[in-house]
Amino acid sequence: MNILYVGDIMGEPGIEAVSCVLPEVRKQYKPDLVIAQAENTTNGKGLSRTDLDRLLRLGVDFCTGGDWSMHLPEIYDYLDDPSQPVIRPANYPEGTPGLGWKYIETATGSVLVISLRGSIVGKKAEDPMNNPLKIVDQILLENEDVQRDATIVNFHGDFSSEKRMIGYYLDGRVTAVIGDHWHVPTADAMILPKGTAHITDVGMCGTLHSSLGVKLSVTTKRWYDGHPSRNQLETDGPLQFNATLITSNSSHSATSIQHINQIIPAALCSV
Repeated sequence: MNILYVGDIMGEPGIEAVSCVLPEVRKQYKPDLVIAQAENTTNGKGLSRTDLDRLLRLGVDFCTGGDWSMHLPEIYDYLDDPSQPVIRPANYPEGTPGLGWKYIETATGSVLVISLRGSIVGKKAEDPMNNPLKIVDQILLENEDVQRDATIVNFHGDFSSEKRMIGYYLDGRVTAVIGDHWHVPTADAMILPKGTAHITDVGMCGTLHSSLGVKLSVTTKRWYDGHPSRNQLETDGPLQFNATLITSNSSHSATSIQHINQIIPAALCSV
């Protein structure tokens, strides 16, 4: 089975990058399933129903979540519905709307997709979160007798130590552990000793010359003078598309992992 995991889609530029690159990537690599990190899709914060539908039309099959998953209440019903291809992190506190894991059926079999959130620094550092290691253990135990062809875990966090550790913690128990949230790809895609594919961070889809998709003029000034300011998405210049391709075998182990990075010249395509 070939599974493509697309990095954080950052606002309209991210959607444009996906629109421009994903059709050709699908033709070239023929993935059986395309999963995308979509928690930043709508203006950089959250995912609207309209933008979810847009991503599905562009060739995305399933969307994972992160610290902005709960930003737009209009998506809560979709998060609650097992048939809707979108989840939020599974380790949010009990009572949070939505599901943190779901199955998606593909032409080659069933895939369990799990989303987890790590210790997020900054404004959301104090958010109450359940321990992701204990939560993923519960999910895997609950699903141990369910027939499936792959298990993909998305880990959305800031700390490289956590993103590395959870890969080894789940090594041999899931097909892949894919880290995101940094918006900067890491050069450590590998198959771990027991057969799980892992990358610390897959990177983002959006503007290339920016601070993680935000205007450098805004972030640098805020850093320089220390005054709070509102982020503004960068919409000019070349775009970047980052994804990771995982191939698995009949025993659900990963046999290869490949990072994909493409730079798109400004105004080459539009949505």
